[in-house]
Amino acid sequence: MVYRIWIVEDDTKIAALLREELRRYGYEAMTAESFRDLKEEFLRLSPHLVLLDINLPYFDGFYWCRQIRTVSHVPILFISARVGEMNQVMAIENGGDDYITKPFPVEVVLAKVKGALRRAYGEYALQESRDLLETCGLFLHRAKNRLEWREQRVDLSRNECLLFAELISHAGEVVAREQLLSALWDDAEFVDDNTLTVNIARARRKLKDLGLDQAVIETVRGQGYRFRLGPASTEGEKGG
Repeated sequence: MVYRIWIVEDDTKIAALLREELRRYGYEAMTAESFRDLKEEFLRLSPHLVLLDINLPYFDGFYWCRQIRTVSHVPILFISARVGEMNQVMAIENGGDDYITKPFPVEVVLAKVKGALRRAYGEYALQESRDLLETCGLFLHRAKNRLEWREQRVDLSRNECLLFAELISHAGEVVAREQLLSALWDDAEFVDDNTLTVNIARARRKLKDLGLDQAVIETVRGQGYRFRLGPASTEGEKGG
């Protein structure tokens, strides 16, 4: 299978560099043609993965990421010259899966693309036979990226779904940060530790959206996280 990679980058030199490198490694790489309606172009091209800049004409990458998320769960990797923790937080908050800072080694981009595709479609993709996970009446539909509690349901991003899968599969147990990083990103060595913290915060908000105040994702200092339906233990802390 040849994966289609869509490069949304208004710097023509960077876009051309990424396109040629991706094609050299066997991907079908395409660059954005019109920045006025990227959602329409996304639907027409139907890519398997998006490389998305933030500083774009008309609307920024955060806006277009939200637009894509209304119609697709494809991996979206931000590539931007903006540095700082808050930009990474905003990228994830708006539906992105990862963040790459310019200037970047091409090898890092290729590694992140390969890992994201493997997670979404390849050997690590979710299997139909393991679609449904449950603990204490809380259901995770992995193929649908959906969490359900009684009559309520919330849609999840791909990373949120992977995160809940690890936590629910080990409900009541401490799951190491390294294990969660490996579950969410195949190339965990390139992932900033703060990115996991942001995803944990998003997961906690999804539980609140379900009205699950008794469900907590505890921070176990120096170890990792523990998911439980009930009051937090004395060794857990809500932050982090």
